[in-house]
Amino acid sequence: MNPTLHLIRKLLPAVGLLTLLACSGGEETAGPGTPAAQATPPPIEAIETEGLLQKIGTLSSDEFGGREPLSEGERLTLSFLEDEFRGLGLEPMFGDSYLQPVPLVSIEALNAPGLNIHSEDGSIRLAYKYGPEAMVWTMRVNEKVSVESSELVWAGYGIVAPEYGWNDYEGLDVSGKTVVVLVNDPGFATQDPEIFNGNAMTYYGRWTYKYEEAARQGASAMLIVHQETPAGYGWNVVEDSWSGPQYHLAPDDGNQGRIAVEGWVQYEVGKEILAAAGQSLDDLAAQAAQGSTPPLPLGLQLDTHLDNSLTFAESYNVGAIRRGSVAPDELFIYMAHWDHLGTSDHEPGEAGDFIYNGAEDNASGTSGMLEIAEAWAARPEPAARSVGFLAVTAEESGLLGSKAYAEQPAFPMNKTAGGINMDRLNVRGKVQDVVVIGHGASEMEDVLAAVAADHGRTVTPEATPEKGYYYRSDHFNFAKKGVPILYARGGTVDREHGGEYITQRNAQYVAERYHSPADEIQDDWDVDAAVEDLRLFYRIGEKVADSDMWPQWYPGNEFRAIREKSLPGTGD
Repeated sequence: MNPTLHLIRKLLPAVGLLTLLACSGGEETAGPGTPAAQATPPPIEAIETEGLLQKIGTLSSDEFGGREPLSEGERLTLSFLEDEFRGLGLEPMFGDSYLQPVPLVSIEALNAPGLNIHSEDGSIRLAYKYGPEAMVWTMRVNEKVSVESSELVWAGYGIVAPEYGWNDYEGLDVSGKTVVVLVNDPGFATQDPEIFNGNAMTYYGRWTYKYEEAARQGASAMLIVHQETPAGYGWNVVEDSWSGPQYHLAPDDGNQGRIAVEGWVQYEVGKEILAAAGQSLDDLAAQAAQGSTPPLPLGLQLDTHLDNSLTFAESYNVGAIRRGSVAPDELFIYMAHWDHLGTSDHEPGEAGDFIYNGAEDNASGTSGMLEIAEAWAARPEPAARSVGFLAVTAEESGLLGSKAYAEQPAFPMNKTAGGINMDRLNVRGKVQDVVVIGHGASEMEDVLAAVAADHGRTVTPEATPEKGYYYRSDHFNFAKKGVPILYARGGTVDREHGGEYITQRNAQYVAERYHSPADEIQDDWDVDAAVEDLRLFYRIGEKVADSDMWPQWYPGNEFRAIREKSLPGTGD
């Protein structure tokens, strides 16, 4: 039996009881025509189990083919989302349209570009293979990209962080050169809470930041030395993620402001390169963690060349709003990514499951956003501020849809008070707490704590902040513009089975279903647990949208200065 239908049938008796109780207002003596029977249920009750499950079932059905951008699955998904928003009577977010075009370009290196490293006189020559030893690519929209005789320089962690008094580029001219740096940030290396955020990764530890900073410094290329523990994943993830076609936004300037070549090298490769320059990678890493990165040209040069295939296309974000009554130009936003991995290549008639249905990732989050939208549409009066609902594309390709929105938002970022990102809902079980990804970031957590307490729940920090999950979902592009978006989900302690139960079930999902065709609706899902979270998120939105508060980043956070400069009355 189709697991969606099976689970819906299992839930129908409970849903029927809940419906009966809602209709009776909880009063056994209330009969037809009594005030209790005629009372309008509160909007939050529009968020309910059967509707959520049906929406997840639609989006994760085989018909939708895994919701890959630019596929038939995208067309079906966009149509479904538009119909849902329109049916709720919500306004289009983008003028007269629910759709925001997201121009994309696929860049694929065709020549398996390796690295050739040599001294100027040719006495040292090192060569590294594309894939097992090094991965390089470009975000420049060019069919051919080359770096020739580019001088290698060591720059520690490649970080410029004024709030931490840190500058790995101080005294170092990297114009036209290739920068060699470490992954993560010094806090992780030292485990000292007084250095950056200690064990918790900051924005400065993310590889995305390092390439962006290298471009600001005028470098031509950057090589990040991979280490599994500080990176949070093995070399196989680097190799698999950066091989084949890579989708990027296709801006008018063709990304010419990016460095020409971005790349990773295996740790042993990094050691060999530094040894050829007469240096010890381990010694340099220890110095870099203490902030003593001297200007260090390595006396070596890099040659690499990429032949690229370019394919241009257009995907779409989908958005709707309920206009505010007092400050309609201010926004609280709910967001989720609608895309997943599509269908893998296979021969016609070949046996097997090739559809990456993405039921949890992220049909659940997108469906949850629609349930919250239904609650806001059912609210008799609008909030003081506008409330938005944004389903973004191409998250799985590098957070591209949210990046496109952040660059051209429907509401200015300095008019966006805050929001909630939903990337996988909790279907493990009803929990006594709620986990915050990137805990300790912003005052959105204060709002969460207050609402959670009203719901009898507490707030728990994520268990592995060193892995930088906060920087791997769509709210990150809002954070870079100064907007605090809450990223919270589930919890750690099941109210019936305890903490180990949740840990085991999460581990099972990661091992057996995450990013695989097995990510489908399961018979053992507790969809009521997801509804509890969604009702919590609805209340958080009310707290902010019905107020004049502007949640701020906590002192010391890397995004606080951006927010301070952009708040209403202080800048654009």
